[in-house]
Order: sequence, then structure tokens, then C-alpha cells
Amino acid sequence: MPTLLIVHHTPSPHTQALLEAVVSGATDPEITGVDVVRRPALAATAPDVLDADGYLLGTPANLGYMSGALKHFFDTVYYPCLDATRKRPFGYWVHGNEGTEGAQKAVDTVTTGLGWEQAAPAVVVRGEPGRDDLSACWELGATVAAGLMP
Repeated sequence: MPTLLIVHHTPSPHTQALLEAVVSGATDPEITGVDVVRRPALAATAPDVLDADGYLLGTPANLGYMSGALKHFFDTVYYPCLDATRKRPFGYWVHGNEGTEGAQKAVDTVTTGLGWEQAAPAVVVRGEPGRDDLSACWELGATVAAGLMP
């Protein structure tokens, strides 16, 4: 069964709401045959990445960059997973009040280096998430998960 790994850093109620929307989309009952695994960014390991067939990444924008937790995740898994995970699909979401462009660029740079293929546009949310933001995160989760269906 294909596995979707969701790696997230959710230090606030806003980022938690976005994560829950992503998970809800990824685990929609119409999406079958995909195992969804969630890991906080500081707990996700190279074996988690190697065992997965696709990825969803969530981060706040901190001082114009991805969170230190997501950066630590990438630092930990980059070389052990570099060759084995090329061409795997991924998607991501970013939450911030400002400086989200820097966080997007950072995630894009690392995932390009890994050779991962973006399966859905990034979801970028500024301020308090509204209904459209939560819907976009639901769609992100559903799109990447559905793409892994056997």
C-alpha cells in the first residue's frame, strides 16, 4: 500500500487548523489504498521518508524562512534520502503574517535539490485561516493522496 508522509511544524492554532484540513483531505473516504502517516518535523526520520511514496510538508514562515523544525528535518534526511526518493510527489503549505515568500523559496530550493516533483501548487496562508484557506489545504491533502492511489 502506498504511504503518504505528512511532515509538519504546528506551533500555533492557525498552523494546527491548516494541518487538520490537510489530513482531512488526505484521509477522505473516497481516497482508498493509501496509508497516511503524520510526523512532527522534529520527529520525522530518514526511514520515514524512505518508507513513504509521497510527502506533504507544512511550516510557518519564521522571519522570512521555513521553520527551524522543518529545516532540521531537511538537514537530517537530505543525504540519506537524496538518491532513493527522486521523482516522488510532494506538496506543501506555509502560514505566516509576512515573509512567506522566503519560506516558499526555501522549501522549493530543498525539494528541487532532492529531485521531488511538486504534485500540487503550494498553499500560502497569511493571517487567520479563512474558509477558502482551509478548503485549499483540504484540496492539497486530497490531491497528493489521490495521486498515490493504486
